Amino acid sequence: MYRSVIAAASFAASIVAGPAAAADFRPAYVAPAPLAYSWMGPYLGANLGGQWGTATNSGAEPWGVTGGAQAGYNWQQGRFVFGVEGDIQASSADDTFAAFKFSNPWFGTMRGRAGVAFNNILLYGTVGLAFGGGKVEFNGLTESNTHVGWAAGAGLEVGFTPNWSAKAEYLYVDLSNQSYVLTGTSNGFESSIFRLGVNYRF
Repeated sequence: MYRSVIAAASFAASIVAGPAAAADFRPAYVAPAPLAYSWMGPYLGANLGGQWGTATNSGAEPWGVTGGAQAGYNWQQGRFVFGVEGDIQASSADDTFAAFKFSNPWFGTMRGRAGVAFNNILLYGTVGLAFGGGKVEFNGLTESNTHVGWAAGAGLEVGFTPNWSAKAEYLYVDLSNQSYVLTGTSNGFESSIFRLGVNYRF
């Protein structure tokens, strides 16, 4: 009888202690991984850089400083980022050849962007429409035209806060030929631009 009571008590104790012991071996709580950096949404920014190139059908090689503003919108699907961007730039690029001074005082682009994000680092390519002003000066006379063409390039953008990012970008801009009375021929502007910029995403 005594042995039966001891056995029953031991069995009851094991039933009560079992869940508590099992609870002691539950895996520790692991916090969920933080969300990846988001490139989604509209943004606005500014840039500053250098421009160098040629005035076609002439020996001029305009170069100078360029700066302006850009705005765009990004869509993101996993690592892939797609977007549109427009910018407008002022430029000091000019050069004189055979008494003709050629300059490209302003230009702008409307481009698509596509890239791959590695969390807060974005590598992208870009291509689209370009437009800008061309100016020729000779013996106190000035003639200006508006040119249309294309632009393409690539860049690296790094997010350093959830809203702010910085970028380095190379862009090739080809502004097609227009007829100039002063030169007696058609001239255009082909330029390379390297610029640094910042963007703020809303």
